[in-house]
Amino acid sequence: MFAKLSRRRFLALSAAAAAGASWFDTPKVLWAAALADAKDAWGGFPVGVQSYSLRNYKLPEAIRHLQGMGVHYVEFAGTHLPPTASDEQIAEALKLAQGADLKVSAHGVNAFSKDHEKNRKIFDFAKKIGVRTITANPQPDKETFDSLDKLVAEYDMRIAIHNHGPGALYDKLDSVVKVIKDHDKRIGACVDCGHFLRSGEDPVKCVLELRDRVYGVHLKDEKETNTKASSNVVIGKGHLDVVGLFRALRQVKFPADGALSLEYEANPMNPIDEMKACLEVAREAIAKSA
Repeated sequence: MFAKLSRRRFLALSAAAAAGASWFDTPKVLWAAALADAKDAWGGFPVGVQSYSLRNYKLPEAIRHLQGMGVHYVEFAGTHLPPTASDEQIAEALKLAQGADLKVSAHGVNAFSKDHEKNRKIFDFAKKIGVRTITANPQPDKETFDSLDKLVAEYDMRIAIHNHGPGALYDKLDSVVKVIKDHDKRIGACVDCGHFLRSGEDPVKCVLELRDRVYGVHLKDEKETNTKASSNVVIGKGHLDVVGLFRALRQVKFPADGALSLEYEANPMNPIDEMKACLEVAREAIAKSA
């Protein structure tokens, strides 16, 4: 029950408990929180930002901009917090995020190989920053996936394989489906909408086919499809069916503790206005998808 509570419902229960409410009051508390969720701009989705969008900003400034965008989740890229970060650097990053009311939803994109101990270090790092989802680009060999099978079970974390467009290790939907199908269910996908569009795939179809193995989404749109060239545009201005995407995510019951991250790679020196425009489109699409 509690693993599926939204952030708002969890806070509502906590506040009720602090005020002396009994467990017999729980249904009423949850119902009130559910009504609040219905009015939430994000409709209960854990919408956040992949910090790579702000790769040319130092972490404190990036966090400040995210706070101004009204999101409550951040997926850290190695640019801002590498897996090799010291405990002091991790503590500082988490303090900055907490001060901006941001929860760290995931980290990536991380490479994995047949080196089990090296893989373990990334899981140890993910545990320190408190995430369940590691966005990943693992080598597609048996030894690497044997290692990941053991680690996701040991740490109870998820691997979300990130597609990277034409010519990458994972470019088409089939490449992701094939590599995860015989492995621990905690090994799934991060659907990068822009890269799938560049590979000639429909991100909505990808979500529906991957179903409950979708643990992450990189919300991104492209000016063109079927091309190696990358040209991000404000979502909804290119080829992404934004409403259809959120309807598909509702259908597959995208997890509340997954990572649904806007990733905007255009205009890297000053992407703030475009990112805000993307998030406004997402809000409207979420409302229409209900």
